[in-house]
Amino acid sequence: MQTNNLYPMLLNPSLHVKVWGGRRLETAMHKSLPTDEPYGESWEMHDTATVANGALEGRTLGDLLPEFGAALIGRMSDPLEGMPLLVKILDANDWLSVQVHPNDAQAFELEGQPRGKTEAWYVIAAEPEAKLVIGVKTDATREQVADAIRANTLEDLLVYATVKAGDVLFIPAGTIHALGPGILVYEIQQSSDTTYRLYDWGRMGLDGKPRDLHIDKSLKVSEMGKLPPIRSSAGETGASVELIASPFFSTTLHQPGSETIELDTQGQVFHVLTCIDGEAQVAAEDYPALSVPTGRTVFIPAAVGRYTLTGKAKVLRSCQTA
Repeated sequence: MQTNNLYPMLLNPSLHVKVWGGRRLETAMHKSLPTDEPYGESWEMHDTATVANGALEGRTLGDLLPEFGAALIGRMSDPLEGMPLLVKILDANDWLSVQVHPNDAQAFELEGQPRGKTEAWYVIAAEPEAKLVIGVKTDATREQVADAIRANTLEDLLVYATVKAGDVLFIPAGTIHALGPGILVYEIQQSSDTTYRLYDWGRMGLDGKPRDLHIDKSLKVSEMGKLPPIRSSAGETGASVELIASPFFSTTLHQPGSETIELDTQGQVFHVLTCIDGEAQVAAEDYPALSVPTGRTVFIPAAVGRYTLTGKAKVLRSCQTA
C-alpha cells in the first residue's frame, strides 16, 4: 500500500435534490448549486466525494480506497465495504419523512447490507421555534402506530422538540425521527442509506407520485418507548468541545481563535473536518497549509498523522471509533 502520497484532501461534495430541500446550502454554506431545484443534502464525505486539491485531484474517495486501503481509512474497517462513515449537511425547507433506520444486524438480515445506520445531528442554524420529531409517545404500542399510519393520524402520536443553533441530537438505530422545516444540520452517520419511511405527511415526491412507505420494516426495527435527549452546546466556548461519543463515531467542535489546535490520526483512523463558520487552516508536515472556508470539508487520511488546525472558525471534526 502507498502511504507517502497521502495528504489533507479538500473535498467536493455530492449534491442531492430533495422534495423537502431548499437553497441554504448555497446561501449559508456557500455551495454552488447547479440548478434551481430544491437541494436538501450535501454529502460532504463519502465514496462519491471528489478530491479538489493536490496530486489526487479529481479522484473520488471510493476510487482511492482499493489503492490506499488502511493508509486512507485506518484499520477499523474493510476497504472493500466502502467508507464506513458518511458526513452530510442537510437543509430542511419542509418536513423530512418520519423515518427509522435498522441496526447492523437488522440491516444484514433485511437488506443484506454490511452496516445499519446510527446517526447524530448538530444544528448549524434554525429558524425561531423550528421543530423536529424525536419519536412517538412513549406509551404507544406498535399496533397503535401501525393503525395511525394507515389512518393518516400518525401526527397525533409524534413527539416534537424545538431546537436552536448548537443543539446536538444523537439518534441510535431504531429511533423514529424527522427533521423539520427551517433547520440546517450537520449529520454524521454510519455509511448507509437504508431508510424506512413510516409517514410522509401526505405529500407527493418530485415525480408527482407518493413516495413509498415501509410500514412493516419500520415497525420491526423501531425501538418503542425511547426518546433521545437534546443537548445544547451553544454556551460552550472552549477551543475543543466534545459533542458526540458513540460506539461508531465521535464528533468534536473546534473553535481555534488565536490558538493552534494540534491533532493526530496516530496512523489509526481518518479524520473529517467541516468548517461551518469562518475560515480555518489545516497544516500537515511536508504539505502546504490548506485554507478551509465555510461549507467546505477536509479529509485527513489515517497515514497523515500529526497536523494542526488554526483560524477564526468553527470546525466539526468526526472520526470512527469502531
